[in-house]
Amino acid sequence: MHSRRGFLQLAGGAALAQAASGRAAAAPSSLSKAYTFLDRMMDLYAKGSTLRLIQSYVPTAALNLGDTGFTYDNAATVIALLKRGQKTDVARAKVLGQSLVYGQAHDPIGDGRLRNSYHTNPYILNGVPNIIDGGTDTGNMAWTGLALAHLYQKTGAASYLNAAVSIGNWVQTNTYDTRGAGGYTGGVTASQTTLTYKSTENNIDLYALFNMLATFTGDAAWTTNAQYALTFIESMWNSASGFFWTGTNTDGITINMSFIPEDCQSWSYLALQNAAYAASIDWAYTNLAAVDGIFSGVSFSNVDTSGVWFEGTGHMAAALTARNASGDAAKAAAYLSDIQVGQAKAPNTNGYGIDAASKDYLNTGDGFYYFAALHIGATAWYTIAAQAGNPFVL
Repeated sequence: MHSRRGFLQLAGGAALAQAASGRAAAAPSSLSKAYTFLDRMMDLYAKGSTLRLIQSYVPTAALNLGDTGFTYDNAATVIALLKRGQKTDVARAKVLGQSLVYGQAHDPIGDGRLRNSYHTNPYILNGVPNIIDGGTDTGNMAWTGLALAHLYQKTGAASYLNAAVSIGNWVQTNTYDTRGAGGYTGGVTASQTTLTYKSTENNIDLYALFNMLATFTGDAAWTTNAQYALTFIESMWNSASGFFWTGTNTDGITINMSFIPEDCQSWSYLALQNAAYAASIDWAYTNLAAVDGIFSGVSFSNVDTSGVWFEGTGHMAAALTARNASGDAAKAAAYLSDIQVGQAKAPNTNGYGIDAASKDYLNTGDGFYYFAALHIGATAWYTIAAQAGNPFVL
């Protein structure tokens, strides 16, 4: 099992025409165009200091999620905005951060959680967050915590740190697991059923979050929790082939060998920066390479390499830049160039944003698909990678 960010077919999206069409007076560079796309998406339904989240996708004929905003995508966008860090970027990141804090503080259960996705038109309805997917996946919580930690570092506002600590406490209370190699489970469903599988990706996210909380709070318990996540991560290492397995089945012990995802390979290096596991990047570079006509990069997993996953290609560029071994800079530059080709020519591009994939129905291997639809998550990761960013460290 692997924590995905949501792929439901919903109605709506007509209001996106302006954001999807592009404008003649555009900033000249690829990077600035990507930020223009993020800004336009953020301002679809509200502007200025109004609390809001960003709609994740521009709808297409094949994928119409309406006004759905995934928490992961919004968290990644916060980090992307802070990475460039212009005054207007920081102001936007603060609005998104305050909106996530509001969603946590006004959640119907109110125990520190956020939900997997929300409506963005409007985000707040009758004073409460307008929930779509009421589940709480561990990875989404961890990424929200990472975004809030980055905001705290940038602004010093205690509200961001307090919310990140509440997220950490929720994860520790609700997902701590003693089966097998320990670690943390996948979260809870909308009906509050525990997701008993364990994801390597989720534990990578938590390792980074817990270390940030330890740094900011001085509480050694967070270091202990980070090491607990790390023990699980290391148990998923396939030393013979040089990659990380995706995690466990629902028994929390048996390794899930049904697919091998890219994010475990690149994110493990970004978070751990441990030479003992650096081969994971090389495994993904070789085994997840994808070519789809004029598009190149990596796919989501080894199950389907018929199309390019542009977000994952950004992950790889960032990881190669961080590792900086011989040849890594050239490989990272090539991946960024691949994404730029997608920005200019992908099936549903507007010349500003980045499509999630080079084709529709790119199979992830865990029951979901990516589509050739403009995506704030893919765009955010491109901006992070293009500026040698690393969301997993401060």
